[in-house]
Amino acid sequence: MNPLELADTARRMLANGKGLLAMDESSPTCNERFAALGITPSEASRRAWRELLITAPGLAESIGGAILYDETIHQRCADGTPFVKALTNAGILVGIKVDTGAKALAGHAGEKVTEGLDGLRERLQGYAAIGARFAKWRAVIPMGAGLPSAACVVANAHALARYAALCQEAGLVPVVEPEVLMTGDHSLQRCADVSAQLLHEVFEQLHVQGVLLEGMVLKPNMLLPGLNCSHQHSVDEVADATVTALLRAVPAAVAGIAFLSGGQSAELASARLSAMNRRFKSRLPWALTFSFARAIQQPALEIWRGDPGKVAQAQRALLHRATCNQAARQGDYSPAMENQASPIIGT
Repeated sequence: MNPLELADTARRMLANGKGLLAMDESSPTCNERFAALGITPSEASRRAWRELLITAPGLAESIGGAILYDETIHQRCADGTPFVKALTNAGILVGIKVDTGAKALAGHAGEKVTEGLDGLRERLQGYAAIGARFAKWRAVIPMGAGLPSAACVVANAHALARYAALCQEAGLVPVVEPEVLMTGDHSLQRCADVSAQLLHEVFEQLHVQGVLLEGMVLKPNMLLPGLNCSHQHSVDEVADATVTALLRAVPAAVAGIAFLSGGQSAELASARLSAMNRRFKSRLPWALTFSFARAIQQPALEIWRGDPGKVAQAQRALLHRATCNQAARQGDYSPAMENQASPIIGT
């Protein structure tokens, strides 16, 4: 492990107001999204879609790193250029999802623990050899009656920390993703309580495993009431609750925080991130940015729908969303920016 190189990579991932593009959906998940829009679910269509994303002109102006899936990191553009090379040539750092998914947690109904530690050291070395510079591991924490249990929180935090230590050993920056799910009818305060419990445990485990905080990026959920909660809070209330919780739980040494979108609409995700930066910018010890998947990709996917003739139009929609989120990182996003999308993506 080279601490200076890890810290430098982490800074580069989020430099100049940029964020991360999460395009690490598994093949089954990607196929489900395709099927919903009438796109043929196949390796060929997945490759074409991913090429559309990574070759969008000017993407590197707002995206500092792209998180790939195992299939994706080995794919090539139609002209034979490896995806890794295309991204690197554009100035975008290559990341890779390395967990193997959340599986049922023994003895705890309704809860899961993310697996993938077996053989991870060798897999990380292989990914680093072909150009990856960072990795990602996601833990999912559901809320409900009696959930989450302490066992679920500790098991997932421990796995995240062991993954992070292995990443840094291999020279890769770990993106640590502890996600409290939006599903349910929980209140904003309940989400705040569980998120605080989870974050404190994650950083305790990271400390125990000797993870270099300057060489990692945290990818948490925003603090939100459950989707079925009767009271949905304002953008500013969500921003205040989220940043307050992070300031209390996340050490200042962490290189940056890049939020997952977690099923939020593209516009709401941008608005909430912008409010956080606008209201707290002078108090933030770390970069506060985005690592969105659907909240960046979905408008472009709905335009493309597998049609080669719609590639350029879909790329313009992708760039519009990335630009909106870059503005949000500066606290400068406004819903009025969405009105600018019509002449951009409608031609």
